Amino acid sequence: MVYTARKLRREMTLPEVLLWEELRASKLGAKFRRPQPIGAYVADFFCASARLVIEVDGEAHDRGNRPQRDNARDAMMQGKGYKVLRIAAVEVLKNIDNVMQTIRAAVDVPLHRASTVPSPQAGRN
Repeated sequence: MVYTARKLRREMTLPEVLLWEELRASKLGAKFRRPQPIGAYVADFFCASARLVIEVDGEAHDRGNRPQRDNARDAMMQGKGYKVLRIAAVEVLKNIDNVMQTIRAAVDVPLHRASTVPSPQAGRN
């Protein structure tokens, strides 16, 4: 998987390159990694602190058995406690500002960790 992730880093698509440049330069307050192995899969982008996986989907993701494969992949990642955010490649190309706002909202959500239970002491002074 590590070899595959390294290869994917060298062969990123134009929408992935554009999004990576925005994520690197952004002031989201979170660190992102590009092609990152997670289990048997490689996520396009990953933010460990927000437990957020970002997938940039080109038109091929709508063909053949790709939707079923993507659903299985998402279910595995969600089962491990990750939030999966799928973004259309065309949206990255047309409106990167809107894409970054969507990512900011996903990173800023205070209850983004589904596997975390709030402390019973929370809110007490």
